[in-house]
Amino acid sequence: MEAEAARPPSGVQHHTRIEPYSAIGERIQVMGNSGSGKSTLAARLATALDAPFVELDSLNWLPGWVGLNQTDPDEFERRIREATRGKRWVAAGSYERFSRRILWPRLDTVVWLDLPLRILVWRLLRRSWRRWRSRELVWGTNQERFWPQLRIWRKHDSLLGWLITQHGRKRRNMAACMSDPRWAHIRFVRLASPRDVEAFAASVERVRRAFDHGNLEATP
Repeated sequence: MEAEAARPPSGVQHHTRIEPYSAIGERIQVMGNSGSGKSTLAARLATALDAPFVELDSLNWLPGWVGLNQTDPDEFERRIREATRGKRWVAAGSYERFSRRILWPRLDTVVWLDLPLRILVWRLLRRSWRRWRSRELVWGTNQERFWPQLRIWRKHDSLLGWLITQHGRKRRNMAACMSDPRWAHIRFVRLASPRDVEAFAASVERVRRAFDHGNLEATP
């Protein structure tokens, strides 16, 4: 498998046998910048692991693109806790300030989609164009507009502007977290290309099939 797993801090062991559902554990968060495919991968992992899929964006966004993370952080936190109160789940989304306080103390694995900026820009523009042309409803009642995305100097109105200006910061923050002893209990898996993502997802699916057939020695 071409996926790159971060070397754990001293004293932290990788799994060598299949745990129930997967060697990557039962509480997983898929993180990455806009356009990285967080929701797509998380939904696929949730299906493979037979675990609930939690999309943080769907918990955050109200009609009119009102974000609870800005307007009512207490309610956003309540929704996250309610959605992840079970023993098993796969969450998609970053929301770093909330995630590290609410989810990370309980996480088994963080899957970091660290794709190149050029891929993210192309995906974001293609997705925004498709949503605008089809008038797709996003998270219930919201519709995405394409042309404002091109106003990259207005990063609060342009996802493209936000993506470009935040890419370096997000990478630095995640790299720091991977070496932070506070998160020594978390297995970090960095996926740096679409090929890595596919290989990783396929490996988890193979592990689940092996577990279902009683082959407890298989590993992802």
